[in-house]
Amino acid sequence: MSVNTAAQNPDAGSAIRRLDWLMGDLVARVAGARNALLSSADGLVLSRSPELDRDSAERLAAIAAGFASLARGARSELGTEEVRQSVVEMDSAFFFVLSAGQGTQLALITDADCDMGQAAFEVNRLVRQVGPHLSALPRGRVGEA
Repeated sequence: MSVNTAAQNPDAGSAIRRLDWLMGDLVARVAGARNALLSSADGLVLSRSPELDRDSAERLAAIAAGFASLARGARSELGTEEVRQSVVEMDSAFFFVLSAGQGTQLALITDADCDMGQAAFEVNRLVRQVGPHLSALPRGRVGEA
């Protein structure tokens, strides 16, 4: 299941609906989860849980892209090669960001009192199941084919 534009893949709308369902199911399975989002590495919203409006999803996708980029940038300084996930703990929320396939990332926002183990297990399980089928092509410049 590749997440591409309708011009590249006529079944893209159907794939996006299935991904939206998966995001909603993830939120339903994780006690205390607020929202889930699948985005491209550069912050383009690909899919979102139903309770997340488009404007909020776009802002969260940009935030997730920033966190993921910062973590990738820290790899060499910390002597590692792979970033598996980033978790940001705030006073009333956790923000999980992990790579979900080629050029994609998954973000989950939970309440601060959620079971972090369950949340981490569920996001990683979802990525293992569908990540190999996800890809987001890098966006080209305006006017490029």
